[in-house]
Amino acid sequence: MEIQKIQNNAVQQIIDAFTQQLVQGKLRPGDQIPTEVELSEKFGVARNTTREAIKTLVAMGVLEIRRPVGTFVCRGFTEPMLSPLLYGVILGRGDSYDELLDLREIMETGTMLTVIRNASDEEIASLSAPLEALREACRRDLPSVEEVFGRDDDFHEAVMALAHNRVVERIASTVRLMTHDMRHESVELMLHAGRAEELYEAHEKLYRILSRRDVDGVYREIRSTYFVPDKDNRVISLSER
Repeated sequence: MEIQKIQNNAVQQIIDAFTQQLVQGKLRPGDQIPTEVELSEKFGVARNTTREAIKTLVAMGVLEIRRPVGTFVCRGFTEPMLSPLLYGVILGRGDSYDELLDLREIMETGTMLTVIRNASDEEIASLSAPLEALREACRRDLPSVEEVFGRDDDFHEAVMALAHNRVVERIASTVRLMTHDMRHESVELMLHAGRAEELYEAHEKLYRILSRRDVDGVYREIRSTYFVPDKDNRVISLSER
């Protein structure tokens, strides 16, 4: 590592220095970093300051401590990397329902396009199992909101897994976590309105699009499979707004 002495705001500057080293390729995944003592001497800061910066980078999923060997740059994507993104979006979103809808649409569209590109025919055909489970839940005499919502989630999680892209899968899961309440509300309103079959058919439409590898269909149809309340709390598809 090429290190310059720190002047002020020491913890953040150490983090920024690591970031620059990674961006410039001077630190690479799997590299071992100097010890706390060595870093403190090179940065010209107290060991507590260096330790705090390293703890932050570990929490962010950038570094990992392998006792008793040392501290290393993580290899590839790690789960903690999404935490700052998740909380940053949650805290910054305010009450913007439409912005979350946009985010959901962008992510799910991208996920489906990635599945079309990466998944085999057999893998896409395997989606018929979670789709059938959703069909059974929707066609009960008195469909349960929690059961239908759970089978809905199972279907989308199965789709995400077929992207064969860990980063896409994790970010898509994070977006689904952030939109949990709006999706649950949509399922509840649809069932209370007696439109369980329509809810199932929307998922069947997504399955057909993937089966045909219909890229145009992803852009053309995905908005019609989102159900949202209008100003009178009636359920309409997003394409009708």
